[in-house]
Amino acid sequence: MHSYTIGQAARLLGVSPDTARRWADAGRVATHRDDSGRRLIDGRDLAAFSVELAKSGGGEEEAPYTSARNAFPGIVTAIKLGDVAAQVEIQAGPHRLVSLLTREAVEELGLEVGMEATARVKSTNVHIDRA
Repeated sequence: MHSYTIGQAARLLGVSPDTARRWADAGRVATHRDDSGRRLIDGRDLAAFSVELAKSGGGEEEAPYTSARNAFPGIVTAIKLGDVAAQVEIQAGPHRLVSLLTREAVEELGLEVGMEATARVKSTNVHIDRA
């Protein structure tokens, strides 16, 4: 399973590392320590928290979230696989993006809930890049 440092989680959530640290200290998102003592957040926990945070209208700070070249870095929050097609949801700060792509593409990228990924938007298509 993928884990994220407080700084990585903050970037994915669109907040400062201090805000992410306060949320962890308050128990809003679970953390654990690696062998070197760094606090990490499990990818699945971060995915669930990002959805909860987006539904509640954001965090303590209103950080602007922009899309440079239409790229939305975020965390995979849901994957629905069909026989041929798949649906991937990414929470990129306050933005929830949904991409319809082939099951084969999802499997080749090795996408899993809790994994960092970037949604790229061109016209009406959303493409997913694995981080």
